[in-house]
Amino acid sequence: MRTISSVPPTIPALTDRLRVVLARTARRLRQEAGADLAPTLIAALGTVERHGPLTPSRLAEHERIQRPTATRLIAKLEEQGLIARTAAPGDARSCVLSITDEGTALLVHIRTRKDAFLARRLRALPAEDRATLARAADLLEALLQDGERS
Repeated sequence: MRTISSVPPTIPALTDRLRVVLARTARRLRQEAGADLAPTLIAALGTVERHGPLTPSRLAEHERIQRPTATRLIAKLEEQGLIARTAAPGDARSCVLSITDEGTALLVHIRTRKDAFLARRLRALPAEDRATLARAADLLEALLQDGERS
């Protein structure tokens, strides 16, 4: 673990460190998820849960992927019973996607495992460090909001 310096890092140094730490954190959480589902499928399933029912085009927009890629993801999720397609109201050519009970249960399982991993690690830290991490989470959220499209 690195020691905390009183000298603020340069922007390039901070950029590099944040990129590495965030990527390692995301990778570790994926490993802790305990799911036999690719990260892109989990992300798409979460999007359907948060924003559904939604059309395949809207899923592609939210995930920032091309429509053919979304179509492949949808087929895999539907094949596993994690989402369901229904006809779009008023448009027989289109469909809307909804998460199934199985899909919801899978996301709950994944989130529970990830949360348990983080909680074990956080409990080992002093309260002051947990407060620092809470502040860092606030800052990261604010930093990333500017570039999000919803």
